[in-house]
Amino acid sequence: MTIKLNYLVNLRSGMCPESCTYCSQSLGSTAEILKYSRLSTDEAMDQASLGIGGGASRVCLVASGRGPSRRDVNRVGEIVERLKDENPDVEVCACLGILREGQAESLKEAGADAYNHNINTAESFHDTIVKTHTYEDPANTFELAKTAGLSPCSGLIVGLGESDEQIIEALFAPKALGSDSIPINFLVPFDGTPLEGQWNLTPMQCMKIVATARFVCPDREIRLAGGREIHLRSLQPMALQLANSIFLGDYLTAEGQAAADDLAMIRDNGFTILGQETGEGGDARTDESAGGCGGAAGCCSYSQTTAEAATHTDPVIRRRGAGTAEVANA
Repeated sequence: MTIKLNYLVNLRSGMCPESCTYCSQSLGSTAEILKYSRLSTDEAMDQASLGIGGGASRVCLVASGRGPSRRDVNRVGEIVERLKDENPDVEVCACLGILREGQAESLKEAGADAYNHNINTAESFHDTIVKTHTYEDPANTFELAKTAGLSPCSGLIVGLGESDEQIIEALFAPKALGSDSIPINFLVPFDGTPLEGQWNLTPMQCMKIVATARFVCPDREIRLAGGREIHLRSLQPMALQLANSIFLGDYLTAEGQAAADDLAMIRDNGFTILGQETGEGGDARTDESAGGCGGAAGCCSYSQTTAEAATHTDPVIRRRGAGTAEVANA
């Protein structure tokens, strides 16, 4: 059984004009995160190489902002070309925001394999968390990426104050869009953001969400993403029975658990890392027997008491890796 490792490289941190209430990089956020305009190609390559050396088979190149300029696309294209030249077997996914006509084709020509643009939440809840773009904007970008031949990637963030029904709605949306991979993020409520102090997820609640994602999308890549360590806590190994992909190390603005601990967790629980299989390899658990809840009682009910959700570990702002002189967590 295999787990796919993904590695984030934050090319531009903070200073985003979007108003997403959950995001520490967004307009109006006073979270004391790392802020820098852009990494050079060499800096980006150094960071990506650390993740690849840690076992990542996909590198995700992310930049804050509403969407890329032509110059941004060209710069990211240079990074993609070098990454693919030096690591032809590594997938490269770009996440640059809302695309315009022709930009997806440019990224594809440079060698990009995938494009990520998360829907983030249910359409019925979207306007509650962001006013500077519409729900249709990510969907339109998604179509541009697919038309260009990029593998589409779109997921969600849970814990924003949405209802159980809206979580279900958000879980069905990536399937309807045709997303090949679905990252599930768990809100990291940084101080200085409108959702600071909003701790309304519990480990079992998060497990049920992951189980439902697998039930809804039995043949897709389900990825445990930001906030998994904080919210799943001791249930992370159990969640690996349902998901088949995780981010290694740190996230965009938050630290993750030590990469060595990620790798130990994977191996201690009998999984192998994709690309490091021995013998006959393993089942990536993307078939219908790979964690469908089968309608088990309680699987799709998320509500927990406030008291249960009150226990939490505060997030740690990333101070290492991209944009710093400190060694990355990989």
